Amino acid sequence: MKTTISGTMLSLGLLLAAALPAAHAADYAVRQTWTLDQAGRWDYLEVDPVRHRLFVTRGDRVQVLDLSSGKVAGQIGGLQRAHGVAFAQKLNLGFASSGGGNSVVVFDLATLQTRQEVKVAGQNPDAILFEEGSGKLYTFNGKTNNVSVFDAASMAPKATIEVGGKPEFAVTDGKRIYVNIEDKAEIAVIDIATDRQVARWPLAGCEEPTGLALDAAHRRLFSACQNGVLAVTDAASGKAVARAAIGKGSDAVVFDAASATVFSSNGDGTLSMIHQDDADHYAKAATLRTEKGARTMAMDHDGGAVYLPTVVDKHFTVIVATP
Repeated sequence: MKTTISGTMLSLGLLLAAALPAAHAADYAVRQTWTLDQAGRWDYLEVDPVRHRLFVTRGDRVQVLDLSSGKVAGQIGGLQRAHGVAFAQKLNLGFASSGGGNSVVVFDLATLQTRQEVKVAGQNPDAILFEEGSGKLYTFNGKTNNVSVFDAASMAPKATIEVGGKPEFAVTDGKRIYVNIEDKAEIAVIDIATDRQVARWPLAGCEEPTGLALDAAHRRLFSACQNGVLAVTDAASGKAVARAAIGKGSDAVVFDAASATVFSSNGDGTLSMIHQDDADHYAKAATLRTEKGARTMAMDHDGGAVYLPTVVDKHFTVIVATP
């Protein structure tokens, strides 16, 4: 189901965003392009800040790149339509969702060796999230509208949570998990203590929300919508706070607290950068040209580098944008 853009709230939000000054992101530019192998599937990617590596899901494997050079440091094989990656640093474990295998592949973060493969209670696990406080791992199963919960250390199943729609990306504040429901244009809220859905919040004017980020200090959620809208939601109440224009076809969004900037990677070949003036006000997006199809991304928050994968001249390529 798609939600059409209509209503006074969206129109007013976009007008307010357009009236604000541009984001302070003029220094960002594409500094490097890492040309790797032949074109193929890819989805989400994640930075391991401890070992300074970039984990990129590549269909039948997870490709691991050295952040300083872009060279391949290793890979985790045996996946089918790999989607997401999560890390449990204290356990020295990584987790990759295998959508075609309806499973999670667990691997050693230091050696990249596979430890085990565990089936989920659903189909097409997509986004994946490790919640450190509880020690639980969550997979968001796109074809069965549910969430599988595991004890991350043992991978023993803990719960299955119905969310009433197709779950996409998810974030946590330590007490609750927030997940975009792509086909309903909503955010579902899960209580971590009970592993139950406790709320559903509509995203007016947002079509097919995918990427999701959290500003923990101000309790603001940022949903990237396929129709070129960034939806800002109060994580305490579920109320719509603001709307801002971004590029079309976004599949990932990151909030950088150090610069108070929201980054959206867009399939139309742009990176939208929106400065947060305060919790409820957001500047007009500054736009950096990337490459068509660069719709997902990860950020190294230590230096602000953004990594955007796509295909350029029939080769899988990671674009590196830095300030």
